[in-house]
Amino acid sequence: MEVFFLKGACGSLFSVYHPAHAIDRRRLGLVYVPPFAEEMNRARRMAALQARRLSELGIDVLLLDPFGTGDSEGDFGDARWEIWCDDVRTAMNWLAVRTNAPVGLWGLRLGALLAADVASMQRDPIERLVLWQPVLSGDSHLTQFLRLRLAATMDKGENRESTKVLRERLALGETLEIAGYHLAPDLARAIGSRTFRDLMEINQTSTINWLEVTSDPLGAFSSASQRVLDVLAQQDRVITAKVVAGQPFWLAQEITLAPDLLSATDDVLCQ
Repeated sequence: MEVFFLKGACGSLFSVYHPAHAIDRRRLGLVYVPPFAEEMNRARRMAALQARRLSELGIDVLLLDPFGTGDSEGDFGDARWEIWCDDVRTAMNWLAVRTNAPVGLWGLRLGALLAADVASMQRDPIERLVLWQPVLSGDSHLTQFLRLRLAATMDKGENRESTKVLRERLALGETLEIAGYHLAPDLARAIGSRTFRDLMEINQTSTINWLEVTSDPLGAFSSASQRVLDVLAQQDRVITAKVVAGQPFWLAQEITLAPDLLSATDDVLCQ
């Protein structure tokens, strides 16, 4: 494992490289694109465990903190969607040179939406998209994030705001403090304008591994996910979609693991 700072366009990017075991090397690299805000910290343990497992299976993995997040340079309030896209491309280029192997993207939650956006901008199709619990609508995800501020004001007994009012303030150019993060209007606008289905219509990734975690004993995809999967199934792609039992570790206050997700990811990448 190598820990270093990768030079990004706007600052140094904290990176952790897990090189593939040489004997079983599969000639595939993956850049991990983390989820949004506090979900990133809550998912670190799972990402680290999966990266180690994949390296043991012969896959090179680079864990990335985009600009303004984690241990990378910059403040969250200065982060922009376009900067994050550029950071991911920088990481992909570094990994491709380092490994001399095809490079794909592995994204969790909003990171999966960001990965799909980066893939849609590539001139040549990327090798693979590994999607953990992908956010399908950036606008819905933004609404959920704004609700954290509403919950905080209610706990303090303050006058209750609304997501409509918060969106109006963002539209007027105001940066909002939400759960300790400063959300810039430009970043909010970019997130709100992305949908997974639209991005997948314009990117040409040939292999997609879609994995979701659920505590539902029936183990079924949500109706929204199933609709997108049905559309993808009609396209000329290789798609593996699995639902595994587990808890939403990206939301849990305490470190929470989803062992079945780790095993399922191993399986789909080694088929």
